[in-house]
Amino acid sequence: MKIEAFATLDAVLRTGSFAGAAVQMNLTPSAVSMQMKQLERYLGQPLFDRSGPQVRPRVSAFDVAGAMRGGLQKLDGLRRRPSIAIDGTVRLGVLESLLPSLLPGTLSALRAQHPRLTVRPVRGRSTGLIADVKAGHLDAAVVALPGKGGSEQLRWWPLARRELVLIAPPGAQEATPTALLRRHDWIRYDRSAVTGAMAARHVLSLVPDKRSAFELDSAAAIIAMVSGGLGVSIIHLLDAALCGAYPVREVKLGRNAPVMELTLVTRKADDDDRAIAVLRERLEVQLKVAGLKGRT
Repeated sequence: MKIEAFATLDAVLRTGSFAGAAVQMNLTPSAVSMQMKQLERYLGQPLFDRSGPQVRPRVSAFDVAGAMRGGLQKLDGLRRRPSIAIDGTVRLGVLESLLPSLLPGTLSALRAQHPRLTVRPVRGRSTGLIADVKAGHLDAAVVALPGKGGSEQLRWWPLARRELVLIAPPGAQEATPTALLRRHDWIRYDRSAVTGAMAARHVLSLVPDKRSAFELDSAAAIIAMVSGGLGVSIIHLLDAALCGAYPVREVKLGRNAPVMELTLVTRKADDDDRAIAVLRERLEVQLKVAGLKGRT
């Protein structure tokens, strides 16, 4: 019986549902249900009443969670103690547009806290990085969550949410995204990228017959071209420094704005890997420092 199942039980009781626990534990509701059934078989008694339309915890569920909670908290505390040496090598994929804002701070902090831990970064795009994690070529990757095509072998750890925005030349006078797209050339972000596909769908929802003048796979190059007056684009802005070097006008897309969900993807088989866990914790801290976490 994996310790994770007891933590999942605690999450079910705290959130009041399998669905709530699934969000907290980065599992599917069906995986939560399976863990609870495994626990019941292990303990030899039912923990939930499934006779009604909703699954309800029995007294035994609270008893088991109460008995384990203190031990789980102490164990988690021991795992987080800075005196415990963590070593090894983690192969980390990172979106190219995030390299300047995410990588230096993350690697510096990890080097200071865990000098025996080596992180080997690899740049790329979401689709390729996800495939490399699944194939075992990478241990983890910071990617945009794909709209479909996920795998039961993979674990998705939410890091941040960012709305895509329309960027226009500083002197562009049009007030709305639709007017800007009708007046200016469209510089398309690579349609094979997750965010590029999201951006294209939104552009065509506003101006169905719009054709792109350019298509690039570099956010930095697109920002520079828009700043130079060559067109407009819908893109994610993950590096504020770029807009300092290449000024653009940012226009929000409103209630239906596409949202990029930044995640760390790992293999479920590596859920207990402490090196990946400390990397994930440091990435979350660095996203806050960079002003990316929790913003839309």
